[in-house]
Amino acid sequence: MSDNEAALARAVLIHGPLSRRELTTRLGLSPASLTRLAKPLLDSGLLVELDDIADGSIGRPSRPLDIAPNSGCFIGMKLTGDGLYAVRTDIRADLLAEHERPIPDRDPDAVVGEVAAAVTALGADGLVGVGLGLGGNVHDGVVRHAPFLGWGEVDLGARLEQAIGAPVTVENDLVALTEAERWFGAGRGLPGFITITIGAGVGYGLVVGGQVVRTLDAIVGTGGHLPLDPYGPLCSEGHRGCSQAMLSSGSIAAQVSAALGRPVDYDETLRLASAGEPAARAVVAGAGIALGRMIALAANLSLQADVVLAGEGIGLFALAETEIRDAIRAGRSADAAEITIHVDETGFRAWARGAAAVAIQSAMARMQGAR
Repeated sequence: MSDNEAALARAVLIHGPLSRRELTTRLGLSPASLTRLAKPLLDSGLLVELDDIADGSIGRPSRPLDIAPNSGCFIGMKLTGDGLYAVRTDIRADLLAEHERPIPDRDPDAVVGEVAAAVTALGADGLVGVGLGLGGNVHDGVVRHAPFLGWGEVDLGARLEQAIGAPVTVENDLVALTEAERWFGAGRGLPGFITITIGAGVGYGLVVGGQVVRTLDAIVGTGGHLPLDPYGPLCSEGHRGCSQAMLSSGSIAAQVSAALGRPVDYDETLRLASAGEPAARAVVAGAGIALGRMIALAANLSLQADVVLAGEGIGLFALAETEIRDAIRAGRSADAAEITIHVDETGFRAWARGAAAVAIQSAMARMQGAR
């Protein structure tokens, strides 16, 4: 597949179905060039022509191009310190099935066995590729450092490919989630945006010029310790009021547990805050102010005004939206662009879908390199 054919396939995959007129405008091609580029993709079965539609142009109706619905399936997985969350998707990362299982043993060989079992549970028929996202420094399938697993220099991609018998893409989970938002989610069509995730940790991803920023700092969690409240609690590394201390689900639950004198988890914390329990409500409001400050700071420094909020702790947004938006306004110039917030409420599914998205991207890259 040539570079131009790959660009055509990507445009149809991400934005399709698209009429030929829309494609010529989007890709800057002449009708003749589009026809020439589309022919091998149609012949191979990757693209299909849909029924005629009237697109407002003079002449015969247009036959939109779309990705073939039988282009295979993908499996995406989010690996945590104690669990595996997996989804089976189509080529547009739309959910077909999901599965989760515990990780009782963090030894790499044991984890490989659990991943293979998850693939079997979801079904390997029609499987084109597998993606796995995890928190840590990942490069070319090698997990260089994953502190929550206690791993260093583990060639996870090669081990998984041998066990599964299918191409595997291993990626930092935040990068993978941001890629999914860029291709198939709230960031589709945006030239740039910020991704902030809250849950067991706090993540910060960035898209500039239509590309996900993939520097070392983007994958080692530098967004987790931004100072947000000089009077806030301490994080595990001793930073007072940083984003990890103010926004991680464990820290929020710990603050409410201390106030109530009994242990509560994050889900109960949100339920108590929703019911108006004073201590829970105060902690959630404080977290909302901190999240608003983080959004404003990220937007000010990155010069991006679109923000995608995701992660398994995103239920905070609905309870503290007023505090979040007030803090954003307080942290931005009155002349700055208005912040647009896109909320992905799918929790762990968003992480797993991100892993499926990078598997889809890898499959498209393999097709491009095959010709």
